[in-house]
Amino acid sequence: MDTFALIASYVFVLIPIIMSVVLKLGLEKDVIIAAIRSTIQLFIVGLILKYVFDSEQLIFTFLMVLLMIIAATQNIIQKDSGIQGMTWKVLTALITVEFLTMSILLFFNIIPLEPRYIIPISGMMIGNSMVLSLLFLNRFQSEVEQGQEQIELILSFGGNPKQAVHTQLKNSIKSSMIPTIESLKTVGLVQLPGMMSGQIIGGAEPIVAVQFQLLIMFLLLTAATLSAVIVGFLSYPTLFNDRMQFINLTYRKES
Repeated sequence: MDTFALIASYVFVLIPIIMSVVLKLGLEKDVIIAAIRSTIQLFIVGLILKYVFDSEQLIFTFLMVLLMIIAATQNIIQKDSGIQGMTWKVLTALITVEFLTMSILLFFNIIPLEPRYIIPISGMMIGNSMVLSLLFLNRFQSEVEQGQEQIELILSFGGNPKQAVHTQLKNSIKSSMIPTIESLKTVGLVQLPGMMSGQIIGGAEPIVAVQFQLLIMFLLLTAATLSAVIVGFLSYPTLFNDRMQFINLTYRKES
């Protein structure tokens, strides 16, 4: 893609802006800022990655992955979920997902220990875990607020905190995993995923592109499960005090 083609691609930014103006959605500023930020951020990352790939120093790879984890964590905790200690909970989830999946990939020699493999795959896993953690927190917050009476009833009959929020926790984890599972069901029929499409455009054999895409999809499935489960099981105890009394999330956020 040359410079002219890149400039021409901004037509696809102009269309949403026009539609927002016509329909009075008020999203023009957000679209413009998003387009500018994404352009600047991606070019900066592109320059950094070129340096990292050329240097082939693993310390730079580690720093890039760490930066992605920190950025993802910051994005998640910006949402006030009312859950205490959200920063370390999210960090624990993201680090666990990254460590476990990369350990398996490298142990079985599925990918080589090179920056050009580790960084892109880590970015996809961390980004996916970030989105699914947000989905989980949104659903969990809603489930807990709606099920407050049920939670307090179970506690009043002698149930422990885990038993009290079991239904809300299970529903929230399940809800956050569904998008990834449904995506797996329709991949290749409804959509050609980004990595596969990029490899084909770059000249790779379709079968090779398929193999890499399956690897990524299965990794994302693991990331979806682990991130929701870890964040969930680290979060629910903070909804109760030392005497196992339920603490209303709405009250906590207001205070």
